[in-house]
Amino acid sequence: MWFKNLRVYRLTKEFDLSAEKLNELLEPQAFVPCGSQDAARYGWVPPLGRHGSELVHATNGYLMVCAKKQEKVIPAGVVNEKVEERAQAISEKEHRQVGRKEKQNLKDEVLLEMRPKAFARSRLHYAYIAPRDGWVVVDASSASAAEELLEHLREALSSLAVIPLSAKNLPQQAMTHWLTAPEAPVNFEFGHECELRDPKDSGSVIRCKNQDLCAEEIHNHLVAGMQVHKLGLVWNGGVEFVVDHQLSLKRVKFSDELVEKADSADSENAAQRFDADFSVMTLEISALLTDLVAAFGGAGEGASVEEIVARANRTEQDQLAAEVEEVEL
Repeated sequence: MWFKNLRVYRLTKEFDLSAEKLNELLEPQAFVPCGSQDAARYGWVPPLGRHGSELVHATNGYLMVCAKKQEKVIPAGVVNEKVEERAQAISEKEHRQVGRKEKQNLKDEVLLEMRPKAFARSRLHYAYIAPRDGWVVVDASSASAAEELLEHLREALSSLAVIPLSAKNLPQQAMTHWLTAPEAPVNFEFGHECELRDPKDSGSVIRCKNQDLCAEEIHNHLVAGMQVHKLGLVWNGGVEFVVDHQLSLKRVKFSDELVEKADSADSENAAQRFDADFSVMTLEISALLTDLVAAFGGAGEGASVEEIVARANRTEQDQLAAEVEEVEL
């Protein structure tokens, strides 16, 4: 249950729903497994899994929800092979070429036949609402996955006023300043990972892992004009992560001491153990995010979710294009 990625959204209106009311609103969208012809299904499940029945788990004012996405797995190569076989049979029998539109119809027929026998792959996506902090935190590595969960939450609640977390200072400029100094912000220390990009050439990328980020070699790249787009940080010696220019946190690792702190709680069953983990994790994340926002100059106005998703998609495309020029230090 310990989150590995943090996509943070700021509530722009007070969230005053109780756990009981939120559970009631989510029930109509409870998860239902894929039917024979369903390509995918999305719905809410108990965060406690088989140990619980409620769709909302509340601890210390934090509200945990969990979405389940199930997709039918049909290898594209298998589908294309069957389509080509049928197209070839038609071509030989009727002495004509099979056009693109007809091949698409053949593909639809193949999918209809294969879906009932296809394996179903399921994934769980966790998030929690922090009304007092004014945040919604989603455990998702991509903006699109986080937005999918938020979209279903909006649909269940009729409205959910959130914007992605942003800062007054441009993240890449702030991180570049820290690493050039080099001096980490208050309560933070540098980790061992960063990504540098040339603002004048999106294809020029340097990724460093397991490196001393204060080394002269990295400093020289910064002096030459490259900017930090991802930076490994350690907060208060207890949480290690990589923050990027969108203020999303990835590869979050909680220290053994924090995990042991939760384990040391007097827990007699799975629900109490979940409570202990959830309580420790949310309190740490709350303090971490407060310090992180302050390090970047405070919270900004924020962009729309759609702009963040589009920006994330462009970033992924840039990264793919840049692989040929990537330099590993």
